[in-house]
Parts: sequence; structure tokens; C-alpha cells
Amino acid sequence: MTENQPGAAPGIPSPRDHADTGAGAGAEIGVGVGEATDLAALTTLRVGGRAERLIRATSTDQVIDEVSECDARGEPVLVLGGGSNLLVADEGFPGSVVLVGTRGLTVEAEDRCGGGATVRVAAGEPWDGVVGAAVEHGWIGIEALSGIPGSTGATPVQNVGAYGQEVAETIASVRTWDRQEGRVRTLAAADCEFSYRHSRFKEERFRGGPRFVVLEVTFQLRLADLSGPIRYAELARALGAEVGGRAPSARVRDVVLALRRSKGMVLDPDDHDTWSAGSFFTNPLLDAGQAAHLPEGAPRWPVDGNRIKTSAAWLIEHAGFGRGYGLPGPAALSTRHTLALTNRGAQRRRTSSNLPVRCGTASAPRSASNCSRSRCSSAWCCSSPVDRGRRRSRQPPVDAGEQPLLDVGGGEGRRDR
Repeated sequence: MTENQPGAAPGIPSPRDHADTGAGAGAEIGVGVGEATDLAALTTLRVGGRAERLIRATSTDQVIDEVSECDARGEPVLVLGGGSNLLVADEGFPGSVVLVGTRGLTVEAEDRCGGGATVRVAAGEPWDGVVGAAVEHGWIGIEALSGIPGSTGATPVQNVGAYGQEVAETIASVRTWDRQEGRVRTLAAADCEFSYRHSRFKEERFRGGPRFVVLEVTFQLRLADLSGPIRYAELARALGAEVGGRAPSARVRDVVLALRRSKGMVLDPDDHDTWSAGSFFTNPLLDAGQAAHLPEGAPRWPVDGNRIKTSAAWLIEHAGFGRGYGLPGPAALSTRHTLALTNRGAQRRRTSSNLPVRCGTASAPRSASNCSRSRCSSAWCCSSPVDRGRRRSRQPPVDAGEQPLLDVGGGEGRRDR
């Protein structure tokens, strides 16, 4: 294979300059080829046993070669990014873990007369650093996605979204390794089949894991001093703006980060409310008949013609699972964010997996108990944010490399709305 590693264009600062708020557990870890290591250290939940073999891949060539060799041997493989959507079994992972360490942000084109900026990003780049670089250079369209942990390669898998924006609105193409066909494929946005926290990258499987490993993502971003239209009411209130109005993109970023911190959705090693995989539940999308059975007072938002979206957080709270449920732990709901399951210390995977089952089955329509996030990550394989599509594929979850992502990345904090 001869795959060129993207590099930063002249004058473009490294996204790592901005990546301190949400890079994910494995963003800059120094591990050697073949070393066994506790995977808990590579996840934001800080749970899990050891990998049989760990490889840090720093080029797209190496990612492709390592994954291909595992497939040829019939060996289980987990492609890992920021680890922000990953829940690892106490027994560890019985195969090879490929930690995606590719880096690079390249400006392919920039037209200040209306064409916008075309920016190609390596899968392993921490997502929040990419958002920070975009804001600094006046590229708009992703500023509300600030602070989501995980890697850029995970964002298309989950169609990461938060505070009224989602990556499907700005992705031009996704370059992948197709494990089924054994070749590099670049998919245009129209071929990615994006929908609410979903894409074909979550749906299509190969040998128990994801079919596609994300290598690079190309974004088409507009050039402007002000942000895109503010669509999310909470963000508009915090900005002192009207829904549909605009604000300086740097201010939008600052306010989003502040909102996320208030909900425990920005990583902090000293704050157990941030020891989580972000929002665990998607908001249910219901038809009119299903919505008619919602409890009185449950939120209802019209979407997609005849469908109605309601609030998973409202349903969970009104079923008796409020913030902090499960304290003192070792697993509990966040004290600041109902949708986040947190590790209060000394937690095992078996403990954490029991809590969401109780919340999900007791609180809401069945769709509310399914994983959602920006950030796919699990124990099987992919370079993108845990596979929340288990209800469709009935397959083991994947690591999206979180690769994020990303809200593994969403609506409030890491919440997908």
C-alpha cells in the first residue's frame, strides 16, 4: 500500500493546540507495538481488562496493514480512537487493538469569494482540536460541536451532532478502508446515508465488526465571521440571541464548552461526573400513534414530517431515575446529566452494564434505551464513535475510533438530540 499521510498546510496551527478539552483517553498515549495494556486507561469510562496485543498506527498505511493482517488471520480486531464510547469487558479484548494515531489537517482549497474552505482531516486527529482550528480561521458549520471527546474519524459513523449542528451538514466525503472488498474507497456525503445519529458506517458489518474503517474525513466549511444559525434554544438563551440568529463563532464555541462543563461533558480526570461515555440514550423518534401514548407533559417536537421526537432524559427522570441515581456507586447516573452513566471509581464492566438496562427498560419507549452517540466505540473494530445501531444489526458494538465521537458525541454535552 502507498498511502500518503496528510500534513498541515502552511500557516495552519496543529489541531492539537486546541485539543485539551475533549481529545479522549487515548489521544496522545505513548504505547509501543505489541505491548499488552489495560484498556481502561484508553477509555473515558476507565473500565476494562487487557488487550492481547496493542499497536499504535501513525499512518494510514499502518492502519490498513494492521487491520488487513488481522482479517487475514481471522483474528478479532478493535480499532480504537479516543475511547469515549468504549465499554471494555473485565476480561479484556481477545485480539489486536489498533490505536489510531494518524494526524494531519490539510486545506485543500479556500475561496473567500464564496466557495468556502475544503479541509481534509486524518481520522486520528482529536475532534475538538479540529473545531478549535476551524473557529480560529473563520470556517463555520461545526462550532457548536465543540468539546466532544474522541477522534475525527468517528464523527461520520454516528453522524455526531450537538446544539443544533451535525457533521452530515459539512462532510464532503469520507475516505475508508473497505474490509469486505479489501480496498480504499472514498464515499461522497450522499453515499454515507446519514440520518439521526446514524450512517451506513454503523449499519454495514464485516466479520462481527464494522465493514469500513475511516481513514480521513473531508469537510466543506463556509467562511464567515458569524456562526451558522443558532437552532438550539438552550444555546440561544445562553448567547442572549434569538433562535435562528447568529453570533461570533468564537463566542459560540466558548458558550458551548461552558454548557458542556456544567453537565460534566468535558473530560476532567478529577471529576467522576466526566468518567463516562457521554450520553447513553437517543431521544425516541415516534410516529403519531406511539406519541399518543406518551405521558402527559412529555416533550414533543415535530420532525421529519409525521414523526415526533421526545426527550429520553424526561422519560428517564419521570420513571424514577434522576440525576445521581445509583450513588455512591461504583456506577451511577451523572449528578449533572441524566443521560450519562458514570464510573464513580473501582467500577467493573459488569457493574456499569447493569445500570443502563434498568434505566432503559423502566423509563421510556424501547427506542430510548438504545445507545446513541458521536462517538462509536466498543470492543470489536472500527475507526469511528460505541455502535449504537445494535438494535438494527444485532451485532457486537464497535469502537468508532471514537474515533468521536464522538456524543460515542451530541445535543447537550455529549448528548445526541
